[in-house]
Amino acid sequence: MPADIQDVKQVAEELGAKFEEFKQKNDKRVDSLEAEKGKLVEQVEGLNEKLGALDELKSALEKEIAGLKRPDGTGTKAANEHKTAFMQFVRKGVDTGLGELQAKALQIGVEADGGYAVPEELDRAIIELLRDESPMRQVCNQITVGTPDYKRLVNLGGAGAGWVGETAPRPETGTPALAQINAFMGEIYANPQATQTSLDDMFFDAEGWLNSEVGREFSEMEGSAFLLGNGTNKPKGVLAYPLAVTGDKTRPYGTLQKLISGTAGAFNGDKLIDLVHALKAGYRSSATWMMNNLSVAYVRKLKDSDGNYLWRPGLEVGQPSSLIGYGITENEDMPDIAADANALMFGDFKRGYTIVDRIGTRVLRDPYTNKPYVGFYTTKRVGGMLVDSQAIKVLTLSAA
Repeated sequence: MPADIQDVKQVAEELGAKFEEFKQKNDKRVDSLEAEKGKLVEQVEGLNEKLGALDELKSALEKEIAGLKRPDGTGTKAANEHKTAFMQFVRKGVDTGLGELQAKALQIGVEADGGYAVPEELDRAIIELLRDESPMRQVCNQITVGTPDYKRLVNLGGAGAGWVGETAPRPETGTPALAQINAFMGEIYANPQATQTSLDDMFFDAEGWLNSEVGREFSEMEGSAFLLGNGTNKPKGVLAYPLAVTGDKTRPYGTLQKLISGTAGAFNGDKLIDLVHALKAGYRSSATWMMNNLSVAYVRKLKDSDGNYLWRPGLEVGQPSSLIGYGITENEDMPDIAADANALMFGDFKRGYTIVDRIGTRVLRDPYTNKPYVGFYTTKRVGGMLVDSQAIKVLTLSAA
């Protein structure tokens, strides 16, 4: 077994052992005498923190392994020539012939506002880095387009059908209702800075630096937009769409169903089960929870009527921690547990929400504005849209 896989396995085994210890101490805390309570509470909270640290370590190790396994990829001769010329532009600012190589490799020219398109291999590497960093990209559908905008048709139903006898007439059925939906697109930018001295250093990984800097800054901005963005010059986030308590049969397309917890700023295991079964069976096979880290700490302590914990740590490589048998995606942009907060979501996010990337990240090199630093003003067009409003459910922590 490779050493990196073995490391994850060891952490998972320790995670399982600590979870068993946590269960015993937490159960004892609940049943303990008042005189023993303080000491046990401290032990339980310490174990809960250890569980969180181990769970995060396991996820980090798995992410590192995925990064090591990602292929570098090689393109055509034209693509390789374009990449070599582009990196010369990044290091030295030399763009002689870069426009022609760009047009040859990508079939696009230099835009009037300046800057050059990142070579396709690097562009896709940035998207891969975004996928690693962004919880929304990990679970949602992603497509890449070559146009500034994206539209698609959805079937709202209504075709109709009926039963007939062998010789009975076949009346005309209804026509299916179609609707066109548009991705809410926006341009995201980053402006990482490096000194010319570091760029001149042959051992400085300029390509890796640019990818990581841009990927990190992009992921922080777009991750919030995919969840909460208002759709103005940015993607429209999942929780920015209207919510209603009505079920799938009567709720209009484009409106998400919310369930009410019954208690302001709190919920119990029964409400989680209700949320799971509000989702149609066809969606549940690929469904996952989404909540922030504080909410995960909250659900770790929930039990069913038989005293069994609803949360379980992921004890296998690649397996996330689970809640009522479904994986948990931690997203720190999700609202905290509070009165009237939409603190939990459950659904098949791949079917429910689509992220749209326009291929063609562009870079404008600026060695003048912030001397002795060289700025790389980097832009990328990205969007998002709700595609299937029946695929995602929301738990609102309200009394009524």
